[in-house]
Amino acid sequence: MILTYWRNTVSLQTFSLEKNIMSVFPYILGIESSCDDTSAAVICGTKILSNVIAEQKIHAEFGGVVPELASREHQQNIIPVVDTALKRARIDKKQLAAIACTNGPGLLGSLLVGSSFAKGLALSLNIPIIMVDHLQAHVLANFLDTENNCNKPEFPFLCLTVSGGHTLLLMVHDYFKMEVLGRTIDDAAGETFDKAAKILRLNYPGGPIIDKLARQGDPKKFKFSVAKLPDLNFSFSGLKTSFLYFVRDRLAENPNFIEENINDLAASIQFHIIESLTVKIEKALKTYKCTNIALSGGVAANSELRKRMQELGKKYNLRVTIPPLALTTDNAAMIACYGYFKFLQKEFAELNAVPYSSV
Repeated sequence: MILTYWRNTVSLQTFSLEKNIMSVFPYILGIESSCDDTSAAVICGTKILSNVIAEQKIHAEFGGVVPELASREHQQNIIPVVDTALKRARIDKKQLAAIACTNGPGLLGSLLVGSSFAKGLALSLNIPIIMVDHLQAHVLANFLDTENNCNKPEFPFLCLTVSGGHTLLLMVHDYFKMEVLGRTIDDAAGETFDKAAKILRLNYPGGPIIDKLARQGDPKKFKFSVAKLPDLNFSFSGLKTSFLYFVRDRLAENPNFIEENINDLAASIQFHIIESLTVKIEKALKTYKCTNIALSGGVAANSELRKRMQELGKKYNLRVTIPPLALTTDNAAMIACYGYFKFLQKEFAELNAVPYSSV
């Protein structure tokens, strides 16, 4: 397998920062708009001063994110969200040293709203704009100061990044060098949770609902087909199809099958998803040396995945780093955090930087 590396290619731009860099720890405004959450955050160094998230409820009735609606909602939300973030941080926008925003991957329309606003504000304040990779920012959420900030990762560490659109197993060598050991070749783990929830007639987003129902069910009650890839890549399309056909066939025999077995169905599909993830992590731990393991991404909020990660940590005598629940989903604090590390390296972007939709 050819290993790939993520490295951001950025251009340098000269800015007048005399009024903004007031200390070793500058104020960074982060803006996140890659999907359906509009978020803005202010950090000082790696300390979170504010982290505001405006969720878009409109997508629930469609059972998934509608890109055009998401873009329009971002346009309505971004000014009040940024204004609230600055007020909660108790700073004036003129105190900002830089603005970091998500440049991809994500929905292009949504990304354009966030990046265009960030560029305009940065230009008006004569401060640098920093473009941030959304997935790398998820990883670096583990470095934000929290109540458990003594448990930050030490390089190198193995990180599982799981969300609705991505599933990646990374070896993180430093803040800017992340080696991709494995990725999904089809569907993401988070998408599988949501599709399973839709099959079970649950509301969107379905991942948290399945997690809650699974706590009352038997994870070994039902068996589904799971892909067995020889490398560290993931595959969830077969599992998703197996679950769909299984439920369809049982409903043909008993129209009340879902209602009568909802907890066991939730527990069983969750078990198969989490097992697929942890098997690859354990395989990587036997091959690569690391000091600790970490989680990132929206699915990192799943209680069973967090539990299994802790068990792996104990088994291999490794530290386990898992962000607080508020920092697992899409948020601007993680964008600002990565922006802070890039700020220290003076990795600033040109104003003509173009967002990208995929890795």
